[in-house]
Amino acid sequence: MPNEANDSSRAPAWRPQLHRRDVLRGGAIAAVGLGAAPLLAACSSDNGSGQTASSDYPLARPDSPVTLPIFDDNKPIASGLEPENVGVLKVLNYADYMAPGVKSDFQDKYGAEVQVTPYNNYDEMLSKLNASGASFDVVFPGPSVLSRMVYGKLLQPFNNSYLSNIKNAWPEYQDPWYDRGSQYTVPYTVYTTGVAYRSDVVADPSEGYLMMWNADYAGKVGVLDDAGEALSMAMLAWDITDDINTADPEYINAAKEKLNELTGLVDVKIDITQYETIASGKFSVHQAWSGDMIAARWYLPKGETTEVLGYWVPDDGAQRVIGNDNIAIPKSSESPVLAHTFLNYMLDNTVSEKNFNWNGYQPPLDKLNAQYLIDGGYISDNLLSAVVVPEDFTKGIQFYEQPVAVQNMWLSAFMEFKSGGS
Repeated sequence: MPNEANDSSRAPAWRPQLHRRDVLRGGAIAAVGLGAAPLLAACSSDNGSGQTASSDYPLARPDSPVTLPIFDDNKPIASGLEPENVGVLKVLNYADYMAPGVKSDFQDKYGAEVQVTPYNNYDEMLSKLNASGASFDVVFPGPSVLSRMVYGKLLQPFNNSYLSNIKNAWPEYQDPWYDRGSQYTVPYTVYTTGVAYRSDVVADPSEGYLMMWNADYAGKVGVLDDAGEALSMAMLAWDITDDINTADPEYINAAKEKLNELTGLVDVKIDITQYETIASGKFSVHQAWSGDMIAARWYLPKGETTEVLGYWVPDDGAQRVIGNDNIAIPKSSESPVLAHTFLNYMLDNTVSEKNFNWNGYQPPLDKLNAQYLIDGGYISDNLLSAVVVPEDFTKGIQFYEQPVAVQNMWLSAFMEFKSGGS
């Protein structure tokens, strides 16, 4: 069990107070890998309505939801089919994002090994998915890449008769704004983006994002290997803009320059293994997704407790970056029935709880709410800032899908930083 720390009084007024006894607690930019879909390359600007200027396809927003199309040459599979007996289910996913026990249990139950090909960000995901001859059965996209994957015919639509467990999900994710009717996605996790730190090293976590630019932690500072997350952090930290989906090249360039400062100031590193490097003490400060800090307890050295871990997110909900990942089935899947079976399996309450206990990322399922998870001892009191509640999505800011030209600006800026900062 995680160690119980004390103070839960730091929650801002708009946010529910969180503690064991009384609780009611993406988006990267990717433009590579889709050159085979000409219509996507034509999406070069946004007229402000969520529609691309060339009107090739609508861009989903919470206040302008979309129903994704089902194409004549990419129909759902038939009902009533048995899972394919192929021996291996090929999954494209972040490394360490799924519990080993969950994978082995699926193999025991359905006779297919869950074989994961890892990626660090959506850029790599799309490149691997679109590679010549590639075939994957399951992939984990967020809203910021979903439409271009559907219009690029990289995903296949669901036959929802195989997905009875979708009823376990938050209502918002049974009919999400980026995929009305859940035709291409089921939810996997929800998370915030903030700053992880060692509480036995960091003197003043109230610096917030600016902890990253504090020279006292030089040599032990890390940034997420993700264009959207890294650049948006710089924008919010330095009041460049509060629009984390900006298409303004001046803002994007200013954020890049602020990231560039990290190279000389703190010898910044770029990775996505903060769950291990903060826990081990290799890093003192690291931009982080909330789930990584909940899971970091499994990586603490012997004798250390979760009291040495800290996670900061802005008190102001309007400045809090919030996101979710989904599960989808690539069009290239050679085992689509088995893939549907796996998605339904991951929506099972017991399976999702086991997965959360290992990876720390909350599944948005009704049963596994904040009260349940905290009462279950999964989250120590000093890490309650890492817990997500549905209200976060009405207050926080999310990454939206942007036209490819805008995506390219973000990715180019990040790659310039990365080439000198890794």
